[in-house]
Amino acid sequence: MLDTASAPVLELSNIRKAFGGIVAIEDFSLDVRAGEVVALVGDNGAGKSTLIKIISGVYAPTSGAIRIDGQEVSMPNATKAREHGIEVVYQDLALVDQQPVYMNLFLGRELTKGPFRVLDRRQMIAETERLVTELDVRIPSAHATISDLSGGQRQGIAIARATHWARKLVLLDEPTAALGVAETAKVEKTVAALKSRDIGVLIISHSLDQVFRLSDRICVLRRGKQIGVRETAKTDKNEIVSMITGV
Repeated sequence: MLDTASAPVLELSNIRKAFGGIVAIEDFSLDVRAGEVVALVGDNGAGKSTLIKIISGVYAPTSGAIRIDGQEVSMPNATKAREHGIEVVYQDLALVDQQPVYMNLFLGRELTKGPFRVLDRRQMIAETERLVTELDVRIPSAHATISDLSGGQRQGIAIARATHWARKLVLLDEPTAALGVAETAKVEKTVAALKSRDIGVLIISHSLDQVFRLSDRICVLRRGKQIGVRETAKTDKNEIVSMITGV
């Protein structure tokens, strides 16, 4: 059950983003509450990935406000977004191919020990093995190099990293686009687990079947403009498709 009394974990108000003379996002407002899954849908070029990058600190909005738990915040970079409890799984996964799994899981947040702050590899490996077991990510070992893993295994690591560190919100940009049926089911199970931990989820997906399985609300973008937001239980695919296409 959503707690509608408290402030949303994320609130976007009148967000606009222009690149020179090109307006990518026009007057966009949306909130995501704790334990809620909101799907962001629209054709290619609608502005979905731009919005994810604004929330995660990659782009600064040209105008508008971002609030976390009701407090207006600035997101000058991805580090600041992570400090606010926001984690992202990008389409390109943002993994370091030549590093082992455990180093990727702790990328930028490596565990150290002793006065000389030596890397605590044993602890990172132990935590990585526990996490991948918990999320059923089947990899040879925590020592495996990312470049030796399959697409599904890499995706699993990127999602495991996000779910491990997220405190408030996870942004998922097409998390199952390149996955098979079994791997997609695992990702969807992970989204359900985030929801049960009261973490908000904003997911971009081209699969309307997936959107209707996972989301509480659906937000439609078309050519950078917000067409509308619908409660998933009170709409259907025909309405969402007509909102996406304008037909």
